[in-house]
Order: sequence, then C-alpha cells, then structure tokens
Amino acid sequence: MTARKSIEKEINQLRTAIDTHNHRYYVLDEPSIPDVEYDRLMQRLKTLETEHPEFVTSNSPTQRVGAAPLSSFASVEHEIPMLSLDNAFDEADMEAFEKRIQDRLKNRSEIEFVGEPKLDGIAVSLMYEEGQLVRGATRGDGSTGEDITQNLKTIKSIPLELQGNDWPSRVEVRGEVYLPVPDFDRLNQNALKSGQKPFANPRNAAAGSLRQLDSKVTAKRPLVFSAYGVGLIEGYVRPDTHAKMLKLFKKWGFKVNPEVTCFKGLKGCLGYYERMLEMRPSLDYEIDGLVFKVNQYELQETLGFVSRAPRWAIAHKFPAQEEMTELLAVEFQVGRTGAITPVARLNPVTVGGVQVSNATLHNMDEIERLDLRLGDTVVIRRAGDVIPQVTSVITEKRKKGAKRIKLPTTCPVCDSHVERIEGEAVARCSGGLICAAQRKEAIKHFASRKAMDIEGLGDRLVEQLVDQGLIASVADLYRLTVDDVAALDRMGPKSAQNLINALEQSKSTKLERLIFALGIREVGETTAKTLVRHFGDIARLQQASEDDLLAVKDVGPVVAQYVRHFFSEDNNLSILNALIEAGVNWPAQSSSSSTSNTSTLEGKTYVITGTLESYTRDEVKEALEQLGAKVSGSVSKKTTAVIAGEKAGSKLVKAQQLGIPIMSEEELTQLLESY
Repeated sequence: MTARKSIEKEINQLRTAIDTHNHRYYVLDEPSIPDVEYDRLMQRLKTLETEHPEFVTSNSPTQRVGAAPLSSFASVEHEIPMLSLDNAFDEADMEAFEKRIQDRLKNRSEIEFVGEPKLDGIAVSLMYEEGQLVRGATRGDGSTGEDITQNLKTIKSIPLELQGNDWPSRVEVRGEVYLPVPDFDRLNQNALKSGQKPFANPRNAAAGSLRQLDSKVTAKRPLVFSAYGVGLIEGYVRPDTHAKMLKLFKKWGFKVNPEVTCFKGLKGCLGYYERMLEMRPSLDYEIDGLVFKVNQYELQETLGFVSRAPRWAIAHKFPAQEEMTELLAVEFQVGRTGAITPVARLNPVTVGGVQVSNATLHNMDEIERLDLRLGDTVVIRRAGDVIPQVTSVITEKRKKGAKRIKLPTTCPVCDSHVERIEGEAVARCSGGLICAAQRKEAIKHFASRKAMDIEGLGDRLVEQLVDQGLIASVADLYRLTVDDVAALDRMGPKSAQNLINALEQSKSTKLERLIFALGIREVGETTAKTLVRHFGDIARLQQASEDDLLAVKDVGPVVAQYVRHFFSEDNNLSILNALIEAGVNWPAQSSSSSTSNTSTLEGKTYVITGTLESYTRDEVKEALEQLGAKVSGSVSKKTTAVIAGEKAGSKLVKAQQLGIPIMSEEELTQLLESY
C-alpha cells in the first residue's frame, strides 16, 4: 500500500471511530472511551487533514467546529410543507380530537396513538442524499425556511453520515433542536459574568444559537437534536407506522426522545399526559406539552389535513409557564454567605399550575438590566421546580412616576454596612460575625480544621447550639458550659466535656489561623499568612488603610476593600475583642514591613510530591510560606524546585522533563534550618 493510500485509510478509520464515539456519547449517553482519548483521536485527525487537505470532506467530524461566517442565510423551499399542529388545552379538547378521527374513519374502535414530549425548541429539517447530510433548514413559515446547514453541522447529535447501509437515496428527517436546562443555566451564568445579556429561556437560547451567521459561535453552544418525523423519502419502502419510523431513526444514528410511548385510545392519551406532567419538573429539558399522533401511516393518509394542520395529530399543551402580573414591592433578603438578594413581591398569578407571589431578581445588575420600577407590569417565568423569575418588563404599561429600586446601604437583618465591590454583581452584608442570617455558616467556618480547629464541633452541633439560643456569635462559643452542651440531643457529660476541652485548647492558636477563621471575604489561608507576615500583629492590621493593604504582596484592590470594610465595622471589632477577652491568644510575631531581614524565600515557588518521612505536607507548606515562598499544586516553568519524597509521581516526571531542580527531604531540612 502506498503512503498516500495508508494516510487516506487512517483518516477514514479515524472519522468512523470519532463518529461512533459521538453517537455513543451524544445520542446513547453511553460513552465508551475517556474524554482524553477522544481528544487524541480528534487531534490526530486534525493533524492529518491539515497535512493532507485533499482528503478533507464536508462531513468530516473536524468540520463541526464551524465554517467561515455568512453574510446572510439563503432561503430553502420545503418539498413537503412542515405543518403546524392544532392545540388541545383540556380533556374536552382531547375527546373532541378523538371523536373527529373516529367520525372521519367511520371507526369507533380505539385508535393506536404515539405520544411524545413536545420539546420547547426549534423545528428543523435535515436532508440526506445517499446517506450524507446535504442541507439543514429551519421550519420558517412551513413552506420556506432558512438554510442553516453550517450551524446544524456543529451539533454532535446530528449524524453527518447515516449509520449502517440500509437507508433511502433521499430522506428528510425532521426534529427539534433544543438546549438542555443545565447547559442553559451555565450559558446564562457565563453571560452575566462577562457582562452580556442573558437569554430569557432555553428556547430563545436555542433559536439565537441557530441563527448565528458565524457557525463557530453555534459550535460553542451545547445544542441537542431529537428526531420526531419524516418528510420526503425516496428509494425506500417506508415502514407502516410512525413508531417503526422512529426505530429506524435510532438505527441511522439519531437521538429519539426516550419518553416516546405507544398506547390506545383517549384513556391512554390522558394517562400519558398525567404521567408526563408529573415528570416534567425532573426532566433536564423543557417541554410545553405533548404531541399525539395516529400511529398507522395508512390512517394518517386517510385522515389528511385541514388548513395547515394534520387531522391525525394534536398538541396537548401543559399549563403556561409564563404570565404577566404587577410588581408590588421589592424586598432584600440576606443569604447564609451574606449575599443581598432582591426578591420581587407580586400580585399573585398562576404560572404553570402554581400560584406565584414572589420571584427572584438575582442582583442589582439584573434590576438595572430589566430597567425595573415599582408598580411595573412584568413577565414571570416558572420552569419546573425552578424558583420563579422576572424575565422582562412591559414598559408600555408603566405608570407615570414609577420609582426606581435602590440597594439598601445597611443590612436588613443586622444593620451592618452593605458592601458592593466595583465590578461584582452581588452586594453583601459586612457583618459576617454578628449577622443572624450568616450566623451558622460563620460559626462552622470558625470551627473548621484549617481555622480554629475545634475538634468535635461539627455542623449538626453548631445548628443545635444556634437553634437553642446558646450562641449568637463565635465569641459565645467560649462562654459555653458542660451543662449547656450536655443538654443537647445526642450529647452527654463526657462528650460535652470533650467539646469544652477542645474549645479551651483552641484558644492557643496562630494569628493567621484567627484571621482566616474570621471569615473575611476573599481572605483564605495564604492571604491570611501574607497579611500576618506583613503587619505582624492584629492592631496594625486593624488600622491599615487600603493603600497600606495594597502594599502587601499579592493583595489586590478587591481583597484590600474587603479587609478594610471588615475592620471598619464596629460589630466585627466587638466580636474580635470578645474573643481576645475570652483568652484567644497567639505568639508574637515581627512584621516584614518593619524589619530589614532580606533572608527569605520571597518570589520562589515550590511543589511537593510523594511521601516525606519527617514532615507532613501541611508542615512543609506552612514552613515555606512563613519564609515568603509559594507552594503550588502543579509544576510549571516558573517552579523553583520540586520537593520529592517516596513514591513521587507525575509531578516528578514533569519536573525532570522541564529541567526543574529536584530537592530531597534532606536538602529541604537544610534549607529550612538555614533561615
């Protein structure tokens, strides 16, 4: 075999393998190889196609990444119109639907139906010729749509080539493109983080993705295609039922909704409706109803069409998930981490079968984006068990003089200052140590292993202590008695004494542990150590201005503001003083800002791997950080040295490949003893 033939053969084998894995992952939900192996196959194919462009085809898996942007979409005339469906809204409508069918067929026996979820997405048409995808189009007005072939090719659940070899010479597969709810949520979260306008709902997101002139944008959206019907079919004997056609779709490599079911008569339809209505909140995709189709194609042809809808199918709609109502007020709630969240109080309205009187507004950025005013008429959306949200404002109905909504300057729970750092969407209460809304989380963090390390004070016990009114702040922990604790559920005198002993033991700590335990936002273990090294004692840190804090290595404007806000709050200072009065203490330490000692490891980065005999990793990390070094979890070109113990793994290998110095445990000891 020539080298050229060998390369062509490998390319074809790679394409077949990648298509198979795409089908297993995106259609069957049964991945057969790790992602990293899939990436290797795809990279190998890309490399070969780059080196041999003469072998690139339009249906190669590499072409799913998107093509050059279009200036506009071409029109496509559907050879067989894509008709809409009549709607049923209640049991009476369904009874009338069945009666019309029976009257026209002159048949009173139970008709077999296929029931399928009515996916809330965008209907599209896929044309295949000799098994190859040649065109994809939107439904449009039913007669004419838009050519969105390049965008549809980026959807990995759409086969670029039909599987097997038993397919028509020409076939048009119809289905719905939709965006799963978890992916929609991630898409909107990323949009908000980057300052972009979020999508109103998954259907809008899917529609917006499909109508991108740049298919590379579409390729980044996790769209899914589900086949539900056939249009044109040539050179093939069509099955006699719709259910068998759906099985053929699966055989050809398409995703078909797993909830599709066959049953007989109106009773079967209504039972399926109740079952799917109950399942609706747990589905990871949105449906706005069900579609019922007569299963036998022969009966479909006999029934025919009326106007622009088939007589043999109907959409039984679920209760609406969007409604209009009036915004009566906006209240601000405080979450367990101090986040201030605006909540809309609404004129009660039924949405999706549930009465809604409250809806989330997320944050002030969302209020500003909506241009929301008190008294506005708003659109409320409720999807499944998701908290209802305000999606838009009907500005045409706005009353004159409608007032703007303002963020409170003090916490509605504890009256502490509300801080909103520039560039951040979320506003927060600065009274973390005394705010009742944050009390439990603040105490749990204070007691955690890397903070004050109070052994035996777990989450459940914290919950009990707060709920019983025994503690209202972290300082109250040191006022507890054995009798207080012993009276709690699942506690006795011995367990209570152990906790009191642990509390007493925790009083002797390190200043950096206490700073971390205070729960100052964005101040983790490393930042706490850096602050203590720089300022030396708590009094100097309390008095530090933002400029003083910005002079600390690795402390930026956001951290500086949070630290300054924390120590500017009288309530926080009261708790800190109470802790000191209770006996919390730490060894004195000189500050780096007041010493001329330059013998440190500032600017150096170390990585620890393997098992050390004389030290734990935490001990090494703490010792190096005390000397000003950084300890990283990964090896890079910026790594100063890798400290390698027994059974060192991939980090050691990578260090050797990069030429990074390797330090033994003995050399580590010498380094630490030299300071």
